[in-house]
Amino acid sequence: MFTGLVQTLGKIKLLTESQISVSLTSSSSSKVIWQDLAIGDSVAVDGVCLTVTDIVAQEFVAIVSPETLQRSTLGQVSDRYVNLETSLRAGSKLGGHFVTGHIDGIGCLETSVETTNAWEMKFTAPQKKNDRWQNQIAPYIVPKGSIAVNGISLTVADCDGDGNWFQVAVIPHSFHETNLSHLKPGSLVNIEADILGKYVAKFLRQGFNNYSVLPLALAETSAVNGLNDITPDFLVENGFF
Repeated sequence: MFTGLVQTLGKIKLLTESQISVSLTSSSSSKVIWQDLAIGDSVAVDGVCLTVTDIVAQEFVAIVSPETLQRSTLGQVSDRYVNLETSLRAGSKLGGHFVTGHIDGIGCLETSVETTNAWEMKFTAPQKKNDRWQNQIAPYIVPKGSIAVNGISLTVADCDGDGNWFQVAVIPHSFHETNLSHLKPGSLVNIEADILGKYVAKFLRQGFNNYSVLPLALAETSAVNGLNDITPDFLVENGFF
């Protein structure tokens, strides 16, 4: 589990079809990762959760599965900058949102415009009809919702009704300290939709009656037998608002 707050940048190299190495930069922020890094640790590389299998000098090695290569950009370009974040530890600050490191699909940067105090960046989500992952991203893109782009926790400022494109406002710190500053129109990015939205959508789509166990807070209320029983008035009466 990660927060989407990038700690430093690294450079990725493709060693084999299923193995990559990531070298850490010489910046002081790299020490945050390097001083505690150990074999078996989880590291988000451009938003992809990978397990460290070897550590050599100032770089670590990880195995990448065929599924990961299909769903992400890791296998596409070597010797480029990637965002790095170590896994969330108990007691750590959660400044972004819950990011699993499981990429839903590949998006594309459409435009990046510098404004007075931010960069307004517009991305498209996968839209090909034969892309079996399309519907796992677009339905969860909503205004003011959370989304991870290359492992960066961002807030959706605007999007179309279907979620095929979305726009974010990136503050200068996030822009310069991540590889967003290296992207050009047409650059491909890893996208992970908000996991909380996925669970909510599943309950609403299939209904609570299809599950043997209700959410704990609702299960304690005997008046709830199914989704139709959960109304705004019911939630107010039971202290949910």
